[in-house]
Amino acid sequence: MKLKILSTSDVHGYVYPTSYSRRDDHRDYGWLRAATVIRDVQAAAGPDEVVVTIENGDWIQGAPFASYLAQRPAAEAALFTQLTSQLGVDVGVLGNHEFNYGQDYLRYCEAQRTYPLVGANIQGGSDQGILDAPYHLIERQGLKIAVLGLTTAYVPVWERADHLTGLHFQAALATAKHWVPRLHDLADVVIVAYHGGFEADLTTGEPTERLTGENEGYQLLTQVPGIDALVTGHQHRQIAGVYHGVPTTQPGDKGVAVGEITLTLDADKHVVASDAQLLTTANAQPDAAFAAQTAAVQARVEDWLDQPVGQLTGTSMTVTDPMAARLQGHPYLQFINQIEMAAGQTDIAATALFNDDVRGFGPSVSVRQVLNSYPYPNTLVVERITGADLKAALERCASFFTVVAGQVQVAPAFTTPKLALYNYDIYSGIAYHFDLTQPVGQRVTQLVYHGHPVQPEQTLDVAMNQYRGNGGGDYPMFAPAKVIREINTDMAELIRQYFAAHPVVTGQPQTNFTVTT
Repeated sequence: MKLKILSTSDVHGYVYPTSYSRRDDHRDYGWLRAATVIRDVQAAAGPDEVVVTIENGDWIQGAPFASYLAQRPAAEAALFTQLTSQLGVDVGVLGNHEFNYGQDYLRYCEAQRTYPLVGANIQGGSDQGILDAPYHLIERQGLKIAVLGLTTAYVPVWERADHLTGLHFQAALATAKHWVPRLHDLADVVIVAYHGGFEADLTTGEPTERLTGENEGYQLLTQVPGIDALVTGHQHRQIAGVYHGVPTTQPGDKGVAVGEITLTLDADKHVVASDAQLLTTANAQPDAAFAAQTAAVQARVEDWLDQPVGQLTGTSMTVTDPMAARLQGHPYLQFINQIEMAAGQTDIAATALFNDDVRGFGPSVSVRQVLNSYPYPNTLVVERITGADLKAALERCASFFTVVAGQVQVAPAFTTPKLALYNYDIYSGIAYHFDLTQPVGQRVTQLVYHGHPVQPEQTLDVAMNQYRGNGGGDYPMFAPAKVIREINTDMAELIRQYFAAHPVVTGQPQTNFTVTT
């Protein structure tokens, strides 16, 4: 007998194969393509094969398709789990981004699903009506399969506290150690579905990041006996293999691939062989039935994205060279900081150029440009910090760069194991200088506020998104305890509101910082 374990993860609302950069854009990814791949495997299963399908989180947030549904009547949000239910998903796991719109919205999204959501390390999830159980038991052809659900315990570091009312996140490792042996008393096969990634090299065990508890996948592989298959996500990596005896997958993001783990069992239902691979979706045709079911929504999304927001004059806010923008500043980044300062009532702000696909704004700004340039539903906070905190944050930013053979590059810590360009911030309202010839931690050689050097003990109010304000991205100098003001409106909406109050905006060059290489 064979057991095939299929998984999607981090689709982020990319139902359709498009980046939404323009109306006629087409890409080699998307849930519709993944659905075709999954249905093909399900249909091809032989009489001695069992197929289990897992949706491993970060499904309902991300793409403009998801942003659009989040603003519509609540009943429309159920479309997400209608689709996965009809695909034959057997069990689901919550990702960290499932909480971005609050628990009420999450419950609306779940309203019409036909499969259980499991989360063993989220205490209170069942009481809040967003989880069904710690695990789910499936019995097919006499084979008993247990699926244990886990979500990265780092969610409270990023998420607004009011979105997590009644919930407590426990470490994935400790939770798995508790449950896996117990599940082997109930089932022949134990699958761990973890919306989290790996904190160490899968082969050598060398740490690849600070051990914060965000990712515990390597510890699950090496410290929890009895895991027969490990499904992961969160990091958007493409991983498939047998590591430390455990078949493991992580299928990237946006539906670029479907994870497939195959277990071979003997007559006593013991696993005797295992394999793991990723099934690329690039060559699959989008599922026609699901496309027809969602076509009307997709058309409305495209019309909504083309709605005008405002006009720009002055210096261009179109980003053509992301590295130059990070090294020299850019009118687009200056403008986002200007919006943050206006909303937060401060004169210092920080923002990031989230990825190299961000193109900023053209002369006529549309909803499409806003959402493609600010793709996260971050709200805004103002933190009262010390000059020492600010300098430490800037040193973290300065560590983003490395110089190789005279060329400035992104430091490996921001690209490996996961691309994290969003963890470099550009500030407005202060004057500062990075000297990249100096060692990391000693690169901030000028820091001035209102014409005077910033002193370690002085206090400053800084506007930033709530992800950074919670310390996300390895910024421990920021913390919820330092928040003095919250603006609980997501940044995309703040941008639209700013244009409503200022229909024509003049772009200004950013000249407040310099970098020596």
